[in-house]
Amino acid sequence: MPIASPDQYAAMLDRAKEGGFAYPSINVTGSQTLNAALQGFAEAESDGIIQVSVGTALYLSGNAVQNRFAGSKALAQYAHEVAQHYSISVALHTDHCPAENLDDWVRPLLADAIDRRGRGLDPLYQSHMWDGSAVPLDENLRVARELLDLSVQANTILEIEVGVIGGEEDGVSHEINEQLYSTVDDARATIAALGAGERGRYMTALTFGNVHGVYNPDSVHLRPEILAEIQAVVGAETSKDNPFDLVFHGGSGSSAEDIASAVASGVIKMNIDTDTQYAFTRSIAGHMLSKYDQVLKVDGEYGNKKAYDPRSWGKPAETAMAARVVEATQMLGSAGRTMR
Repeated sequence: MPIASPDQYAAMLDRAKEGGFAYPSINVTGSQTLNAALQGFAEAESDGIIQVSVGTALYLSGNAVQNRFAGSKALAQYAHEVAQHYSISVALHTDHCPAENLDDWVRPLLADAIDRRGRGLDPLYQSHMWDGSAVPLDENLRVARELLDLSVQANTILEIEVGVIGGEEDGVSHEINEQLYSTVDDARATIAALGAGERGRYMTALTFGNVHGVYNPDSVHLRPEILAEIQAVVGAETSKDNPFDLVFHGGSGSSAEDIASAVASGVIKMNIDTDTQYAFTRSIAGHMLSKYDQVLKVDGEYGNKKAYDPRSWGKPAETAMAARVVEATQMLGSAGRTMR
């Protein structure tokens, strides 16, 4: 199946860790951007991850419905249908779920996955993220342990955030300051609470100065060497090489050098949203501005239906976003390495 089974997803992550590369995890907002992500992965001959945010989950259900669970299920079912026509493997992921949305989003999706497993079916989503960055670490890890137990039952993988990501994404925001750097003690606490794989597999977004969204590069100071230090210290204490499956949040706009250093330290998943959003929307803006007198009924004229047909600007926008996805796979080293 092009949408990875739980075993295939685990194999994807293992291949990335063993091969020293990472998968782009592309945020999508609907069928158009999902198609663009699939197109980009296919053109690059790369497996990958497609994810929805807490705000997108609501948006997907429609303005009149406003139901995160329904919106997420609908997109997943669409993805399962269209992805089967591509010769790659992709996983579906829910991104940055804060405490206030666990009960209307991630917990219902986990319950749905547990129910599907009981009927011999794979989960619609292969992993879910709990964003506990806004609560104290002990509470963050307490909730993470509960969700890891549910994830094992659902046959899914949990992603957690240990530390603070600067900037803002879908209402979760933090200042850009010294709190953006995880410590060895944070990592030790994570292992103490969740284990080193024996309690269930999880991915960890350790922070090293990461910032979401559009930012001034002069105000962001990534220190990927923090990841290498944590992996080495905790690895020695657990007798495991690179004990953490690491996630790089706020990947848009990062330098090739910082990305390479993070991947060398065990990053196997890098989230990309801002750059792909811009590529998609920049194409649409070019269409609208260059054809404004066809898109609009200027001075009582009728315009040109072909110019304002959503397909006329949607197809080029998908291609533009797909090109940015290809670029991400090349930078992260997953291009040309599909399992299929």
